[in-house]
Amino acid sequence: MCKGELLYAGKVKSIWTTTDPELCIAEFSDRITAGDGLKKAELPGKGRLLNLISSLLFARLAEAGVPSHFIRAQGDNSMLVKRAQLLPLEVVVRNRTAGSICRRLGLAQDISIEPPLVEFYFKNDALHDPLLTREHVFMLDIVNAEDYEEIIRQALAVNRELRKIFSQAGLELVDFKLEFGRAHGQILLIDEISPDTCRLWLVGTTEGLDKDRFRNSTGDVLAGYREVLERLLEQKNSERGHGK
Repeated sequence: MCKGELLYAGKVKSIWTTTDPELCIAEFSDRITAGDGLKKAELPGKGRLLNLISSLLFARLAEAGVPSHFIRAQGDNSMLVKRAQLLPLEVVVRNRTAGSICRRLGLAQDISIEPPLVEFYFKNDALHDPLLTREHVFMLDIVNAEDYEEIIRQALAVNRELRKIFSQAGLELVDFKLEFGRAHGQILLIDEISPDTCRLWLVGTTEGLDKDRFRNSTGDVLAGYREVLERLLEQKNSERGHGK
């Protein structure tokens, strides 16, 4: 499947048309950004790592009955996906306290959140992606009440499966960001699932293998991403060896 016209150019990903009007190619770059793009760098090989990790996780979710836009990996840095209209929402699921929720609410880091918390943010860099209440989402006419509940249902289903997958790989899924789109009138999980969008700690510690290494200048970013991939592949191969 060949790339056609550029549909969307984000900070780290580009979406291209294909010869099939129902399918697109999502291409990962080697760029990394933080703070609404104010901090940025090029990390050679990052795009390949994110493509491999996202492809693996989307495939694992599909095996567990959680649908998404993912079709298959398409080369080193890209994946073939279903075409969907992006909703201007960032949906964050939190299992433990870390990052912005600690700053906003004065909470200590590493407090368990039960049940998991689902937050909505307005996807708008100029406004710094503000937190939205349910009423804000409806006022802005982003989705209706039925779709709002469907997004929460899907986000929690993704959380349940990802926590299992990462836990078996010796990683704790602290929180993560999802994006959703609309395809043929249905809400669909899109974007990526990777250390760029997930906060991942080694189990029993607060040592991160995710983009916090870049945000906070706390370690080798690509080394952390490679370790995530290696742990996921090892866990997947272990399951195969046990006939699961």
